[in-house]
Amino acid sequence: MSLLALSFTLLFVVITMLLSVWQKLDLEKDIAIGTVRAAIQLLAVGYVLQFVFQSENLLFIILIVCVMIVVAALNAAKRAKGMSGVVWRIILSIATMEILMMGLLLSLQIIEATPQYIIPLSGMTIGNAMVACGLFLTQLKRETESSKGEIETLLALGATSRQAVQDVLKQSVKFSMIPTIDAMKTVGLVQLPGMMTGMIMAGADPVEAVRYQILIIFVFTSSSAITSMMLSLLCYKNLFTKDLQLKKWSE
Repeated sequence: MSLLALSFTLLFVVITMLLSVWQKLDLEKDIAIGTVRAAIQLLAVGYVLQFVFQSENLLFIILIVCVMIVVAALNAAKRAKGMSGVVWRIILSIATMEILMMGLLLSLQIIEATPQYIIPLSGMTIGNAMVACGLFLTQLKRETESSKGEIETLLALGATSRQAVQDVLKQSVKFSMIPTIDAMKTVGLVQLPGMMTGMIMAGADPVEAVRYQILIIFVFTSSSAITSMMLSLLCYKNLFTKDLQLKKWSE
C-alpha cells in the first residue's frame, strides 16, 4: 500500500468525526487523539520490529514481550480501581499464560523460534488476555457488590473467604470468556478474522491462512481461560480485610 493510498484512509476518520459533530457526541477530540496516537505507535512499532527481525536477538524479543505484558496489565488494571496490588497480579497472570502458551508452541514445533512468529503471536495472545482480565475485573466488581449480603451471610456461617466468593469468581470467569467463545462459534460465518484476512491479502494460500487462524483461535481460548482463572486465584483474598470483611470498591 502506497503512502498516498494510506492517507486516503483518513477519510474514514473524518466521516466518523463529522457524525460525532452531527449527533453532538463530543467524541471528536478523542477520535483525533486516538488517530494520531495509533498512527505514531504503529509506525514506531513497525520500525522497531524491522530492527528486531533483522537482528534476531533473543534479548530484544524478551524485552518487547515484557513491555507488552506491562502495558496490557496497566490498561486492564483501570477496571479495578480501589483494588490494591492488582497490577502485579495481572502481570503474573498474563506472564504465566505467555510462558505456558509459547512454551508449548515452541516445544511442539508448531511455530518456528523466530521473531516473525513469536512477537506477533505473543502480541495477539497478550492482547486477548488483557481483554479477558478487564472483563473479569469489571464483572468481579459488579458481582461482589450485588452479592454482598450473600457473601457476608456465608462468612457469618463459618465459610472461608474462597467459599464465600466461589460463585462470584465463577460468574466473573465465565463473563470474561464470553467474547472468545462467541468468536469461536461465529468465526468464518459472521467474520473473517484479521490474521487470516491479512495473510490472504498478502498472497498466502487461503487454506494455509485458515490453519494459522485455527491456531490463533485455540490459543486465544486457552489463554483467556488460564489468565482469568489465575487472576481469580490471585485476587479473591484482596476482596477482604484481615477481619474477613468485604472491602469497599472506590469509584
